[in-house]
Amino acid sequence: MPELPEVQTVVSDLNRKIKGDVITGFWSDFPSTIKNATLENFKKKIIGRKILGARRIGKNIFIDLSGEKTLYIHLKMTGHLLVKSKNLKVKSYFDDKVNSYIHHIWNLGKDKTLEFSDVRKFAKIILDDTKKINNLKEIKALGIDAMDSKFNLKKFEKILEKSKQKPIGIVLMEQESIAGIGNIYRSEILFDAGINPFRKSSSLSKKETKKIFNSIKKILKKAIKMRGTSDSDYRDTSGAPGNFHKVLKVYRKHGQKCLKCDTIILRKKIAQRSVFYCSKCQK
Repeated sequence: MPELPEVQTVVSDLNRKIKGDVITGFWSDFPSTIKNATLENFKKKIIGRKILGARRIGKNIFIDLSGEKTLYIHLKMTGHLLVKSKNLKVKSYFDDKVNSYIHHIWNLGKDKTLEFSDVRKFAKIILDDTKKINNLKEIKALGIDAMDSKFNLKKFEKILEKSKQKPIGIVLMEQESIAGIGNIYRSEILFDAGINPFRKSSSLSKKETKKIFNSIKKILKKAIKMRGTSDSDYRDTSGAPGNFHKVLKVYRKHGQKCLKCDTIILRKKIAQRSVFYCSKCQK
């Protein structure tokens, strides 16, 4: 599932490529993705609206439209958005198989489209009033965004205080506590901080807490700069893979030697999800 850096990459791309465009048509061969509306009703409500901009909360994408309407899109496991133009003359990634599972198309004028590729068809699209979108159950339940300026060390300490008995590897993944961090970045953050994912939050010293907090910001910023991690199906709006997989230290490196100490990287389950770590470097 795309995490914060991947979703931020998409949002930044959308603001650069389609902000100001008008929706002139919509096609879908899998309308079940569209929640709380029939396909015809959805089309009627979005055609003619101008795209004001895109934004993100956690792993969720919001595309604000004129007339105080907002499209809420969750990419889920394999979804990704592609911006295509008929004027594109350079060789692109759009012909790659991973980009070929198109189930929804927004027409933007005569020569541009926003297309939704989703091989497993788990994604979700909701249209609602802009002022109501934050009141959706799944959005209201989210904690503070990991890249929010209000997410500071003091706020992080308070989150850990409420989760004393939980392993830090679980806390970082709980979207109701901190929104945006998933399996990839949880492992990379804790390796960078030198903290074992099975350590209970109550066992962390102030110094260790600060290390984890700094690693959250550091790793996510770097991943955003490198346009995310293409672990499986994630692609940016040009259909291109992210580059952060080139610098992964532990995620999916189990059985390989740690780059710092040569100890074999481990893979274990924590709350039914795999976590990757070095037993020597992470205490």
